[in-house]
Amino acid sequence: MKCVVTGGAGFIGSTLVDRLINDGHEVEVIDDLSSGRLANLATARTSELFSFHQLDIRDPRTIELINHCQPEVIFHLAAQADVRVSVDDPVFDASINILGSLNVLEGARQALTRRVICAASGGTLYGEPSASQIPTPETAPHQPQSPYGVSKKAMIDYLVAYRALHGLSYVALALANVYGPRQDPHGEAGVVAIFAERLLRGEPVTIFGDGDQTRDFVYVDDVVDAFCRAVNSRGDEIINIGTGHERSVNDLYAAMASVASIAQPPHFAAPRAGELLRSSLKVDRARQGLGWDALTTFEEGVRLTLAAIGEQISDED
Repeated sequence: MKCVVTGGAGFIGSTLVDRLINDGHEVEVIDDLSSGRLANLATARTSELFSFHQLDIRDPRTIELINHCQPEVIFHLAAQADVRVSVDDPVFDASINILGSLNVLEGARQALTRRVICAASGGTLYGEPSASQIPTPETAPHQPQSPYGVSKKAMIDYLVAYRALHGLSYVALALANVYGPRQDPHGEAGVVAIFAERLLRGEPVTIFGDGDQTRDFVYVDDVVDAFCRAVNSRGDEIINIGTGHERSVNDLYAAMASVASIAQPPHFAAPRAGELLRSSLKVDRARQGLGWDALTTFEEGVRLTLAAIGEQISDED
């Protein structure tokens, strides 16, 4: 299978690229390297199945490039993914997540691509659901409360429209809070990576809010497995990818500090605008439609993440 991965130098994207190449697929990566890193593709770049194109998906040349590549499947992961950035600059957020996504879809349409598999946002898509809808199913109302969530919802609406107008098959994977090796510990998003680096460096960790806010943490290898399974799934739909379990940020910190053998308590600061109080995704549709489940325990995932970020710190120092 020939495929395109947008955002393929990023945390999730590069992990997906490695999996696709290991499975024998030809992979063309599109990434502008604004947040992705070529170092994430060190293994992939040794393969004859791999090609890289440094390009911003907002650039209209994205359409021409995808058409030239003639992919059977596109994995669309390139995005502005920080809720706080979207609150501060919603126009910038929309330019990437809406207009950039439209370039990808236009490329897919012209290339007669069989299927587009997109990374959506499971937490922000559903907003603050009622307690009775946690874990939240795909049938819950889409009521995003941040520009980032709105832009991701718009992307899904365009997927539906392109299916109706052009017969372009799609799957939107509504991802919970993905964590694991290669996650950027220097950004504003990715709480597990941020906590991991600060703990390993012996630096104070800040929790915004009271720490009782919950998230559904799912390990990156499990997420990549869902993307691969979605290639041949039936139907055009949104599918939640998470664990179905809530974990508070306070519990997250305690678990990570324990694995890292750190006794220092966290600092607390004012909550940040646009962030949800509770988030957990119901994953019955993924189990039934993809034959998928999250197999990596949180404890094992944290251990692997801490080890990977520890190696990264050693290399930097």
